[in-house]
Amino acid sequence: MEPITLHTDRLVLRAPTADDVDAIFEACQDPEIPRWTTVPSPYTRADAEGFVELIAQWWADESQTIWGIYADGTLVGVVGLHHITAHDAGGSTELGYWATAAARRQGFMVEASRAVIEWGFAELGLARITWRAVVGNIPSARTARALGFRYEGTIRQGLTSTRGRDDGWMAGLLASDDRTPTEWPVPLKEDE
Repeated sequence: MEPITLHTDRLVLRAPTADDVDAIFEACQDPEIPRWTTVPSPYTRADAEGFVELIAQWWADESQTIWGIYADGTLVGVVGLHHITAHDAGGSTELGYWATAAARRQGFMVEASRAVIEWGFAELGLARITWRAVVGNIPSARTARALGFRYEGTIRQGLTSTRGRDDGWMAGLLASDDRTPTEWPVPLKEDE
């Protein structure tokens, strides 16, 4: 499929292009991004170039839909639906995201992810969206909870990256869910 551009009150979501390589490279120098994601570390300009090329391939083969998140023309993060599956009972996917250091705590990720979730349910006919994060990634968990994801448990050594295996939190959102945040049985405060 062709990349889709989404708009929210404050943001434009579009597939990154070669013009965005430098901004992606700079953003991924922040050690918090590879700490919590599968982004390579150290992150090189070639990694950013390859990521942009992969995004175009993923949109074309409909396996993943990745957007750069832009506020006033500046890249503030990336959000995507990964490993999209489709079948007669509705498809499923996994929501993933990261924010630049300067863009955190401004509500951009919730706003952008909400648009992506609604698009996925409406346009792709998804039945379920999964969220997973390394145990301890409080900002990501707060975002998922704000989006209405229901906490489903801890996956022991269920997440893999170049670091090896990590325990992971998992949550799900169904097309039929009302998106109201529910209580999670894990602490979601920075100081806990």
